[in-house]
Parts: sequence; C-alpha cells; structure tokens
Amino acid sequence: MINVYDGGTIVARVKYNSRLDHWDGHNWTCGETGVHLGITQLEDGRYVLIHGYQWAGDPNVGEVVSIEEALQAVLANDPSELKNFSELKELSEKLVKEKE
Repeated sequence: MINVYDGGTIVARVKYNSRLDHWDGHNWTCGETGVHLGITQLEDGRYVLIHGYQWAGDPNVGEVVSIEEALQAVLANDPSELKNFSELKELSEKLVKEKE
C-alpha cells in the first residue's frame, strides 16, 4: 500500500499499480526510464495518479488529481484504460472532433 497525498496531507492508502505504462520495446514505462504511472479512483470519486520509481530511496506515491488531469494522463499514456473509468470515458467523448 502506498500513501496518497492531497497537497501535503495523506488522505488515503491505495494498492500500487502501473496501469498507464506501455511497452516501449524494451521496458514497461510511462515515457521516462525507471518511472511508472498508475491510476485509481477513491471511494469518494477522486482520482489518484500513482507515481512509481525503480530507484532506491524514491518511494512510490499517489497524488489526488482533478478529473481533467486524470483524463489527460490516461489519454497521453494508455487510452484503453478509459473503459475502466466511465466518468473519464464520458468526458473524453466531449473532446473536439476532427472536421470531416
């Protein structure tokens, strides 16, 4: 379990995950070597980005983020995760569409 922070206060503890990582051909990553990114939702509806680090001394932590920040993280890293968060999926469907 890792601590979840909202500002400087611990507000929850969640299981670690790296659901927003992708395979780059060599490693699972979120785009930075040794860094991983996960997402979860708290019972009260708030979204948490989970930051994981492979380096000794860097603890894995969670941070409460806005729904917009959560959506951007999912879209930038693994849009297939939208299926797991109906609110994010609905919000993504409101994005500006390409002109045909």
